Amino acid sequence: MNPADVTTEVLAVAPHADISLIALFLQAHLVVKLVMIGLVIASIWCWAIIVDKFILVARTRKTMDRFEEVFWSGQSLEELYRSLAGRPANALAALFVAAMREWKRSHEGDRPAIASLSQRIDRVMDVTIARETERLEKRLLVLATVGSAAPFIGLFGTVWGIMTSFQSIAASNNTSLAVVAPGIAEALFATALGLLAAIPAVIAYNKFNAEVSHLGSRMESFADEFSAILSRQIDERA
Repeated sequence: MNPADVTTEVLAVAPHADISLIALFLQAHLVVKLVMIGLVIASIWCWAIIVDKFILVARTRKTMDRFEEVFWSGQSLEELYRSLAGRPANALAALFVAAMREWKRSHEGDRPAIASLSQRIDRVMDVTIARETERLEKRLLVLATVGSAAPFIGLFGTVWGIMTSFQSIAASNNTSLAVVAPGIAEALFATALGLLAAIPAVIAYNKFNAEVSHLGSRMESFADEFSAILSRQIDERA
């Protein structure tokens, strides 16, 4: 086809074809509309999770830093435990409270249960680490799922839109842009929405997964250090 003819055809179609995003959605097939709505909802959901996780990780890191400053400042463990026993403010505080609670329970009564106390404290802190890590990882699976599934869902909308275009061509026996362009534009719009939902979800999942791993390493390091401190006191009292 002569390029001049294509240009003339585009100019002829342009005044009559509305290819704005809203028009593409309104003119789309019902199946493509459902795909678009689902992808928009998934994108909004992912952004809500991203904002929530960003705030949670930043607050957790800040409270951990503050707790470590207090813990290593030389304050009495008993005083620190009394101030945090009611409601630990962060993961490290929860570790400290869980270990101290087991320590105090083992020393209650006339016959303290000193045997295997170090192993019990380690188990208590392991359970606490697992619980805190699970709390930090909550809803990250949603980001991973959207990141992996959204492009394929968008591709499904693309395929359906192209099928609609072919059906329009077959019904009208016309291959002009006026017949082909709307269906192809709808198909590309569905693909774009799939990528719009998937790309931020994948980036955020990788970032927050690395952040959770780093915070988990900090909890494990603190647990090892605190376990060594308590083990030393156990040996001194034995």
